[in-house]
Amino acid sequence: MSQIEIRQPFLDPTLSEQLAQLSAPRRALFLDRDGVINVNHGYVHSPKQTDWVDGIFEFVARAHEKGFLPVVVTNQAGIGRGYYSELDFIKYTRWVHKVFTERNAPLAATFWCPHHPTAGEGRYRVECDCRKPQPGMLRQAMSRWNINAETSVLIGDKQSDIEAAHAAGIYNAALFTSSDDISRLDILSNL
Repeated sequence: MSQIEIRQPFLDPTLSEQLAQLSAPRRALFLDRDGVINVNHGYVHSPKQTDWVDGIFEFVARAHEKGFLPVVVTNQAGIGRGYYSELDFIKYTRWVHKVFTERNAPLAATFWCPHHPTAGEGRYRVECDCRKPQPGMLRQAMSRWNINAETSVLIGDKQSDIEAAHAAGIYNAALFTSSDDISRLDILSNL
């Protein structure tokens, strides 16, 4: 496994306010992006490609009400494959955060992995600690904001999301199919 530095996350402008409302150790709602936040049309990186998963804004708003810090952790092999740049990704991520804030469901941050071990181009073709199922992005977020794995939740649409959660000590994890309404998930109820 290469010791590639994990990218610094995109931090939402409302992050300081969100952190101030939560006592440490905090609990987080970790969300995969494609397939959980937006419908996975394959390498989504612009607003015109975006269809939101049914109920996502209500779900994130409910997580806020229950004291969770919503953090996105996403593999973005489209960067590594050369389909779009990291700058394109950051611009799109800024727009996603803006939309969530406008819907009263602000996201705290987005962590991303641009690498792919076999299909990445140039410097992106590496085995790394950040690409799920590796837990690097989750561990970085937990360390950065004093997040308790035992009281946190991860929702993903692939087994690699669940494996990353378990490797980071997060056992409250659920697979989600974007054809469902995410606001009906009750994974937050018992925490």
